[in-house]
Amino acid sequence: MGCGEDSKGSQTPDSTAGAGGSSDTASNAGAGQSGTITCDFGSAGAPPAVVQAPWDWIGVVGTGQSLAVGEHGTPVLSTTQPYNNLQLSTADLEWPIDPNDAALEMVPLIEPIGRHAPTYPSSWPENIAYETIHSAMANQVTALAMDAADQDYVGVHGQFGENGQCMAYLEKGATENEVNGRAFAATLIATEAVTRLAAAEDKTYGVAAITVVHGECDAGNSHYEDDLVQLWTDYNTDISAITGQTQTIQMLVSQQNSTNDHSASTLAQWQVGVNHPADIVCVGPTYQYASPDGTHLNGDGYRLLGEKFAQVYFERVVLGRDWQPLQPISVERESARVLSVRFHIPAPPLVWDTTMEPPHPSISEWAEGKGFEVRAGSQRATITSVRIVCDTVEITVDSDLPDTGVTVSYALYGEPEFRAEPLPGMRRWGLLRDSDTFTGRTTEEPQPNFALAFELSVP
Repeated sequence: MGCGEDSKGSQTPDSTAGAGGSSDTASNAGAGQSGTITCDFGSAGAPPAVVQAPWDWIGVVGTGQSLAVGEHGTPVLSTTQPYNNLQLSTADLEWPIDPNDAALEMVPLIEPIGRHAPTYPSSWPENIAYETIHSAMANQVTALAMDAADQDYVGVHGQFGENGQCMAYLEKGATENEVNGRAFAATLIATEAVTRLAAAEDKTYGVAAITVVHGECDAGNSHYEDDLVQLWTDYNTDISAITGQTQTIQMLVSQQNSTNDHSASTLAQWQVGVNHPADIVCVGPTYQYASPDGTHLNGDGYRLLGEKFAQVYFERVVLGRDWQPLQPISVERESARVLSVRFHIPAPPLVWDTTMEPPHPSISEWAEGKGFEVRAGSQRATITSVRIVCDTVEITVDSDLPDTGVTVSYALYGEPEFRAEPLPGMRRWGLLRDSDTFTGRTTEEPQPNFALAFELSVP
């Protein structure tokens, strides 16, 4: 399997690994390189798939801002439910809702999940724009469970995000500002209602995961990682008190790539999974999806993101495996002009994506970096080439780097214009991805894992 190339070469792997794959060997013959490098990606085989379904109805609660509630998510596509996945119908009830109200009932999960937001700003129970991640996510999880064990998996999804609102309006004890600040309390109301309705049907119910599609509003919030951890803690405490569950609730976070250079929330969404690997994970960036306005997704884009959430959910929650995203492990100096960034790769080998415009078309120093960015203090260092060597990316610059003050980043600084054809999208993106062959059940499109945006100090 080909494993290395320079930034102007090409790479054709002999084989690819599926979701969670980690055992391949590869030979690498990059441009200007003699001999062959053998890449060992670990021992063969993943453990057998054992589907864990601890309850009859398995809950997923969502929070976030505009991308969570499906802003610009047109056309609405998931209008039928192919399995037995459910959502809570709030009929025409107004806030505050009594969880014991007889009008509350379980209905098939379709989009838009919940009730359309009549105005901006808005909040639950009238907080949804158009297509969200939830139907595609739930249906993908069920399909994976059936494929793995010929077993149904009934997801109960709810989305409680508030369009345009910062974490201060999503957290426990938020101060309400007109309609905003209800997200956390709304989640608990819905959890009480679903727990009651499940018991009425002699079903067990618990919440397995929290999805967080958020961060644009908090791009300048230096405490965002702490806020995510506190949100995870509070949800685990208060939801478990309602459902009686002992199973810890996983938090699945997507990384925002549209707002602010060197965004604090973008970095936190990567770091929180590094610092709390058992409980919180970043499922991946969002820059690889088409974006009609450089921030939001269209209907198909939300379904793609939902399928990626489902893939990670299935690995970590349903199968109990330690899935981690395509993210850096370390950075080293190979020489005065060469840096080497080592990566955790969900499905080797690393490759360069060819569906997007090359990053940084307007920044000449980084135009050859395929999304990588090197700084010496406050100055950009000119990247002359990047190449993949097994589980690392070697970055060569045009002059000797100083002994201190050097940083390497990826997809962290934006262009003045949105990404152009062939895949229009956000201002910040990169081309590094793995070779995951996972293909979504709903979209039927392949979804390799793209590298998270990050920054590392070079020792």
